Amino acid sequence: MEPLPFIRALTPCDACAVRKNSLCGRVSADLQKELARISHPRTYRIGETVLAEMEATSFVGIVASGVLRMQKTLEDGRQQLVGLLFRSDFFGRVFAGLSDYAIEAASDVTLCCYERRAFERLTERFPQLEHQLMLSTLDELDAARNWMLLLGCQTIPERIANFLLMLCRRSGADEWTAGANLSIHVPIGRRDMASYLGTTGETISRVIHEMSRKGIIKIRNAQDFDILNKRQLVRMSGRDDLSIPPPVAFRPTRASSF
Repeated sequence: MEPLPFIRALTPCDACAVRKNSLCGRVSADLQKELARISHPRTYRIGETVLAEMEATSFVGIVASGVLRMQKTLEDGRQQLVGLLFRSDFFGRVFAGLSDYAIEAASDVTLCCYERRAFERLTERFPQLEHQLMLSTLDELDAARNWMLLLGCQTIPERIANFLLMLCRRSGADEWTAGANLSIHVPIGRRDMASYLGTTGETISRVIHEMSRKGIIKIRNAQDFDILNKRQLVRMSGRDDLSIPPPVAFRPTRASSF
């Protein structure tokens, strides 16, 4: 009698919708097994704090669903939104004791978490993991430089168009390149969006309504929009390449009306 073929037992990681686009999907099978072994899911409701500013970083992880926001508190008490983290993005500081930013749930989120020291030990055993972390850090640095350029050189309408294009890229790049219209959700309220883009809520409202009047977008509600004219949106952003949305991937928000 021939022996039965070996069938590998499935793990929750095998069914993960973001694995192929995340850090853990770009490493060897052996390392994937180790990451699965030390991983555990956590869920947070909108507005809950994942890591407080200057809190000891006990865990790091990957966004499985939802959106996180990164926020910095200034000495005078003002708060500045400095980044958004989407599905498949890595969060937390490896090899650092304290979190430089507060990380909060901008929506209901599910996170795949790793105890920080256990994750650091894996980087010692698997240099490819440290390599992927470095590539991820360099991508984040490039994104920060791009955003600095955008805030320093572009007009407010151009910034808003770029922000919407960034959401298009993160929510459905395949649909974008296929030529289909996209429906996008802005995961933060108007006040946070104004802080993020370096403007005021009133200016954002005026630009959004002007885009609607021109047939570039359709306003469904305060945070949901349909992109009706992608070519005009790209041109409005200061770009001339329709096929590739801009490479800007930054990393409870109270909904407010536009």
